[in-house]
Amino acid sequence: MRDVQRLKRLILSLSDIGLRAGWLAGELARWPIVSAAELLNALCEESERSDPKAREALLAVSIYFAGLGECELIDRLREQAQSRHLLGLDRLLRRAPPLSTERPTEEFRVPDYGTGRELTLGERRALARRPNRRAFDKLLADPHPLVIRLLLQNPKLTEDDVVRLVARRPTRSALIHEVAQSQRWLSRSRVRLAIILNPGSPPEVAMPLLPVCKRTELREITQATETSLVLRATAHELLARRPPLRGIDRADVVLQ
Repeated sequence: MRDVQRLKRLILSLSDIGLRAGWLAGELARWPIVSAAELLNALCEESERSDPKAREALLAVSIYFAGLGECELIDRLREQAQSRHLLGLDRLLRRAPPLSTERPTEEFRVPDYGTGRELTLGERRALARRPNRRAFDKLLADPHPLVIRLLLQNPKLTEDDVVRLVARRPTRSALIHEVAQSQRWLSRSRVRLAIILNPGSPPEVAMPLLPVCKRTELREITQATETSLVLRATAHELLARRPPLRGIDRADVVLQ
């Protein structure tokens, strides 16, 4: 299909994931919804066949959709996938119920920062901006999304920190959404997997990340009984569609 080959070339011609997701946002805003659905479905199907360029291009799509969450565009694409039997796109955007009920906001306490009083939101945001790790353990446990948003931009933050943040249980869906807005961190496979495996993660964030999982990650997800049945069933489908291994799966190597 020439159009999907062109789509792969255009996405991969851009140098980083942020540019790729930004270009995709602009294009999807002007494409007819039927054409967009068919093109994205073709990309999903090529990725499912372990085409490495398709998988790398699909990563930008997955990250963009995970950052969007539920919105009109997702609803329209999902409707196209279901009505036109676009199974690859359906697996990307499949609706899944949240497995755990989120605790009320007031039950998430502000950490004790060791000052003898509860720090104000402004003080905690100022700490999150500081280019040192002195308060990171407390900041990673802070329940306010604005604190986490600034912390995610901190140059001293590491991938291990972000994995710890998104793996925390119970979690707040607002914090997972903040990480989903950070293309820098969502491009890391360990971060994506930790989000998927956390039963408190919003399904509209976790589901689009499934199709770009490596084979070993999909197997781990199918065995994770705490995650939703829909998520595990979709991981099973994606595994079943992977071609038999011949040495190293090149598409998995791309997304290491």
